[in-house]
Amino acid sequence: MIPSSGGAFEVTVNGNKVYSKLETGVFPKANEIIEKMEA
Repeated sequence: MIPSSGGAFEVTVNGNKVYSKLETGVFPKANEIIEKMEA
């Protein structure tokens, strides 16, 4: 986990971004992150 400021919430797996709150404008639901990690 890398701390940040300004409402950023990004999830990366093995260097690949799977979710970005900055891009979507909304905080993800847990199942959204899990589904993207399994894809």
